[in-house]
Amino acid sequence: CWQVYAEHKVLHIDLAITGCSDSDGVDMYGLDGEEMWYADFNKGEGVVALPPFADPFTFPGFYEQAVGNQGVCKGNLATSIKAYKNPEEKIAPPHSSIYPRDDVDLGVENTLICHVSGFYPAPVRVRWTRNNQNLTEGVRLSTPYPNADVTFNQFSSLPFTPEEGDIYGCTVEHKGLAEPLTRIWEPEVIQPSVGPAVFCGVGLTVGLLGVAAGTFFLIKGNQCN
Repeated sequence: CWQVYAEHKVLHIDLAITGCSDSDGVDMYGLDGEEMWYADFNKGEGVVALPPFADPFTFPGFYEQAVGNQGVCKGNLATSIKAYKNPEEKIAPPHSSIYPRDDVDLGVENTLICHVSGFYPAPVRVRWTRNNQNLTEGVRLSTPYPNADVTFNQFSSLPFTPEEGDIYGCTVEHKGLAEPLTRIWEPEVIQPSVGPAVFCGVGLTVGLLGVAAGTFFLIKGNQCN
């Protein structure tokens, strides 16, 4: 369900999604391409997905409504399977990229983000590694968010402190992939440039040679006089 409206000549797009399968369900709300709230049916609660710096929102009664929506969805699912004769699902494999949230300074805490996009159906499974060791602490995975072409995108984040020599990996699993898709990231250590020092050294040497040559010719000139 999409709702488009304008406020003070600024275009906004609201999004509400309710979906279900035989074993899973989703109920979420978004605004302008950002996820705001979703129902966690495993934990039995609603989750506000806004970052800490955003204006606070409350969603009273949303989780109870989401539970009710699941009952309606599962009833409609059984009817649709029968009516459409359970057509074969079209599969689109995901693409992924990995990047840090902030500029990287060694020893300074940061966040790695793995962006998975262009896949169908949802969701994907994301695993993180550091130097080939699995990581789970602090890992977050957003709910799938729809694209305009009916595919999905999803984000996973990992808090980390970059150190020289570390290699991080984000591995994505999806039914559209013949094998897991892994992206690698490692901190770039920028070595100090030797160019300015070389130029200064050459300039100083040339200058000293110039002074010596000038002194030599001055002495010779005086002797001639």
